[in-house]
Amino acid sequence: MSKVAFLLANAFEDSEMKVPYDEVNKAGHKTDIIGLQKGETLKGKNGEATYTAEKSISEVNAAEYDAVVIPGGSSPENLRLDPDILTFVKEMNSSKKPVAAICHGPQILASADLLKGRTITSYPPLQDDMVNAGAEFKDEEVVVDGNYITSRTPKDEPAFVRELLKVL
Repeated sequence: MSKVAFLLANAFEDSEMKVPYDEVNKAGHKTDIIGLQKGETLKGKNGEATYTAEKSISEVNAAEYDAVVIPGGSSPENLRLDPDILTFVKEMNSSKKPVAAICHGPQILASADLLKGRTITSYPPLQDDMVNAGAEFKDEEVVVDGNYITSRTPKDEPAFVRELLKVL
């Protein structure tokens, strides 16, 4: 089974963490919730979900993981300036491991300079940011481009999870 990293900070979109996390675990894969500080309590922006960072980004190595999931909400905004987060995602991508980002998640890919020549989707108001970062933007429930899986909003979670589980 695969080992999947979930990158998380406060104010994540509750269901965009909960649904993929629960489904990946239900399918028998191992998961780690990785935050900026180990042991930090991370709360969803709607107050429907709370998680604890099991590991800090400074103590993990991308080589230990088979895939990474980046839930949306304000979590990516809270993570995208951390150099260890960017390095982790760059290493996952350079190893061609699945990088799954939903809603605001692709902001981390933009900050890591990983969107040039890629086709993705994201929360629709971020379209200009994604295009300016070099991506071709498609307004679709899920876009798979090589090792990237991207979706727009919570309503796209079934397609997002389906494609994620397919590659795991």
